[in-house]
Amino acid sequence: MAELIKLFEENPNPRQISRIGDVLRKGGLVIYPTDTVYGLGCDISNTKALEKIARIKGVKLAKANWSFVCADLSNLSDYVRQIDSPTFKLLKRALPGPYTFILPGNNNLPKDFKKRKTVGIRVPDNKIAQALVLELGNPIVSTSIHDEDEVLEYTTDPELIFEKWSNQVDVVIDGGYGDNVASTVVDLSDGEPEVVREGKGSLDILS
Repeated sequence: MAELIKLFEENPNPRQISRIGDVLRKGGLVIYPTDTVYGLGCDISNTKALEKIARIKGVKLAKANWSFVCADLSNLSDYVRQIDSPTFKLLKRALPGPYTFILPGNNNLPKDFKKRKTVGIRVPDNKIAQALVLELGNPIVSTSIHDEDEVLEYTTDPELIFEKWSNQVDVVIDGGYGDNVASTVVDLSDGEPEVVREGKGSLDILS
């Protein structure tokens, strides 16, 4: 049974953030708020946790298209091949924000992602998400709990999220009502921006 933990985005309680960081380090699954929809995440380097999320989502781990949620752009070179100046300027303009950028992965990707040519990078404009990543010390692998087909209340109300997910995860963070529009996904792996999914983020940022 999951634990429901209330956090305030303006000032997330450091003691609670530390506790949730421990859960992630031990292979736990956490549902947490972002600047778009609520995300389901785990430690990027924990194979068992990644396999649990793959089972929940009904996908093979090797083929899962999940994002690396980062606190800022400082870890970019850990996972992404060297990018050109215009691409970096675009990332600086857009992040933190409601975007996922697909970038060319490098040879340092964690073992479960070694065969990937690309990686999706997210820096949500949400202090709870950022604090979790900083506490963990590396990115959180994340997938949205958004239902693509319908606008359903359980994707935005933390208490309903808890009711639905409490037997599948370890912690649900109540960070207030979420959005029901996912991030805008932009593929930058070939240099030129290509919009893969139009979501919450404005496309004006690309021009």
